Amino acid sequence: MSSNEAIVLFSGGQDSTVCLAWALKRFERVVTVGFDYGQSHSVELECRRKVLALLNPDGEDHVFQLPILNEISETALTRDIEIKMLDNGLPTTFVPGRNILFLTTAAMLAYRKGIYNLVTGVCETDYSGYPDCRDAFVKSMTESLGAGMDTEMNIHTPLMFINKAATWTLAFEIGGQEFVNLIIEETHTCYRGDRSKRHDWGYGCADCPACELRQRGYETWAATV
Repeated sequence: MSSNEAIVLFSGGQDSTVCLAWALKRFERVVTVGFDYGQSHSVELECRRKVLALLNPDGEDHVFQLPILNEISETALTRDIEIKMLDNGLPTTFVPGRNILFLTTAAMLAYRKGIYNLVTGVCETDYSGYPDCRDAFVKSMTESLGAGMDTEMNIHTPLMFINKAATWTLAFEIGGQEFVNLIIEETHTCYRGDRSKRHDWGYGCADCPACELRQRGYETWAATV
C-alpha cells in the first residue's frame, strides 16, 4: 500500500477542485474518480474534464456509472422536483446513500491499486444539512471500509471544518489568484446546471442553495483581500 498516492473524489465543483489542488501539493501521485448517476446538473461532468486538463493533465482518471442512484432516488438532483426543505429537515437535493456509495466505490478502486488515501470535499460547517457530509459519518465510513476490506483506509477531508469563505481562502493560499480564477471560470456547483449566467463568483442560477453558499462565501472572502 502506498502512502504517497491518493484518490480524489472529483466532481468538477468548487470544493472537489480545491481538494484536488490540495492533494496535488501533498501526494506524489493523484488519481481522480468521478460519478455519473444521471444527475440533473450533469454539466459538472463536462467541467471536470476541463479542470483536470488544467490541474492534472497526465493523471489517471475514472468515471463510474452509478445509475442505481437515479433509479432509487426521487430528489431535486435526479428529478424535476422543486428545491425546498422537507418536514424531516433535509432539502430535496439530498440523495440518500450517495456519499456512502461514492466512498465505497472509490475505496474499491483504491484497494485494487494499492492506495489507502481517499480525499473528498465533504464539509459540515457550510452545507445543506446532509447527514453524509458530517465528520461522524466520515469516521464511521473509515472504520467500516477498513474492517470490510481488512486494510488501512484513510479518508482526508480538507474542508470539513471550514466555511465557504475559508474555502476561497484555501484556494488562494494554494494557487493564488490564478487558481481562484480557474475556480470561477471552469468549475460548476449550481444544482440547476445553469451556466448561462456568469457572476463574480462563477456560473450558476444564483438561487439554489449551492449557489447561495458559494456567493456568500466568495463575497465574504473578497472583502478581506
